[in-house]
Amino acid sequence: MQIGELAKRTGCESETIRYYEREGLLPAPARSSSGYRRYEQPHLEQLAFILHCRSLGMPLADIRLLAGFHQQPAAEPCDRVNALIDQQISRVHSQIEALQKLEIQLQQLRARCDSPHTLADCGILKTLDGAAAGEACACHDAS
Repeated sequence: MQIGELAKRTGCESETIRYYEREGLLPAPARSSSGYRRYEQPHLEQLAFILHCRSLGMPLADIRLLAGFHQQPAAEPCDRVNALIDQQISRVHSQIEALQKLEIQLQQLRARCDSPHTLADCGILKTLDGAAAGEACACHDAS
């Protein structure tokens, strides 16, 4: 199959497929006599593996390691896979904490304009303008 078909079957953009090839995550396909990439079933399976890992928020470096483990399953004990997943869980916890702090900041900003005003009197815009000018910002005071 050509890249367009692979993209269609996986829901992945053609440019992203080319990027994964350049990064060594996806093996380079054979080329037709006219120079078109010719993907086979193993490419489809590897791309699906990569996309599933990406859907879990995994960085490309970890996906590269997991793909290597996947290709040589007898080479290593699975504790290294467990460690990679534990690291990802830790990253997710950090992201959740950061998003919770961001939510509080946005709520503090929203509280600056709790009733209808004209834009000239909008507390949110005034706070953002003040922060841009170097003033203390209510939404960052508690962080």
